[in-house]
Parts: sequence; structure tokens; C-alpha cells
Amino acid sequence: MKADLERLGEWIAEEGVDVTVVRPFDGDEIPDLGEVDGLVVLGGGMGAMDVDDFPWLEGIKERLREAVATELPTLGICLGAQLLADATGGHVRRGDAGLESGVVAVDWQQEAENDPLVAGLPRPLLAGAMHFDGIVSLPEDAVLLGTGEKYRHQVFRLSSAWGVQFHPEISPARFESWRSLIPDEHRSAYDVQAEEFKSSDAAVKEGSKALAERFANIVRARAQG
Repeated sequence: MKADLERLGEWIAEEGVDVTVVRPFDGDEIPDLGEVDGLVVLGGGMGAMDVDDFPWLEGIKERLREAVATELPTLGICLGAQLLADATGGHVRRGDAGLESGVVAVDWQQEAENDPLVAGLPRPLLAGAMHFDGIVSLPEDAVLLGTGEKYRHQVFRLSSAWGVQFHPEISPARFESWRSLIPDEHRSAYDVQAEEFKSSDAAVKEGSKALAERFANIVRARAQG
């Protein structure tokens, strides 16, 4: 699985922010961060520790460390959040609590109340998810903003970088298309979750679109100086 921006890209573009997609797994060179005003790192089927099999992951980690150091607005999604945590001193565990998929509910911590990205988002936030690995400890200076029942570290902030364990970009159709990636023993449950995603998508879309708009506004403010 190599995720793409799907409707998150549409929502960001609607806010007047130009989006360029870079695919390091296809050989694209990761741009110098001095050339951009914001960074989104998406998900994938590989793990944050699989650098030997996917050497380009180390390049992403280097850019994430640079983004944190330079306060570049950054959004890490699923694997992107795990890479952000791993690159800056946190810890990711392989298959920590098993598969988390379907629509998850994110409960906000008190620290989220004044956060520029998530303050005022729906409580709880409903979002699509599909992952096995999880963040088990955050970097020392990170702030936990949102928690989940199965995987605690759902949303965190480090400098001007945010990590979200869920997938704000995916639609029910995209979630359904990932079924072939699921082990056989989970597919019946996954089919039920796909139907639940469809019925919950109005609420999922509301929160995810608001998050995308907030992030676009943060990027635009950075660009305007």
C-alpha cells in the first residue's frame, strides 16, 4: 500500500495552496525544504523501521527532523506520523496492538484546546484508519493532543509538525480498495467496517475537511511570512 492525498489534496487545493506530490518509492527526489512552505508525509504498507528494505525512508526521516528544527508546517499521516515520532526520539512498535481499521474515534486532550490545528474540531473526531504498527512513546518535547481506545497516540504535535495515526485523506471507496491487503482472518470484520465507514462518512468528512483547511491556513500563513 502506498497512500496518496486523495480528497485531502482536493481540500488543501481549495484553500489556495498548491500541492506537489513526490513519490520517493518511485525514485522521485525529495525536495529541499527551503523550496516549500509545508510538508505532508503519507502512509504506506511498510513500517517506520524498514529502512534496509526501503532506503528512501531514511531520507524522509532526515527531512522530518529538518522540518521540526526549522518549524516548517508538517503533517505526518499514519506511517508519516510514525516516521515523525521515530525520527525525533519516539518509539514505534511493530504490530503493537494488532490491526486498527475502520472508523476510529479520537478523544481530545486538554492540550488540544489551544492547538492551531485541532482546537475546535468535532469531539470526538471520527476518521478512517488502517494500520498494524503503532507509536508507543512520543519524542521528549512532543505534546499528546488526541487519544484512541486501541492505540493511544492518535494525534501529537512537535514544534510545528503534527502526527496523526489515522487517515484523514481517505474516502470509503479508498478504504474498501485496501481489503486485499488485509489478512484473511480480518476480512469479515473489515467488510462490516467498510459499511460503517459509508454510513459515517458525513461526520468523517466534516472533521477531516476541517483539519485539511486548518493545515492549509497554517501553510499559507507561513508562506506570507
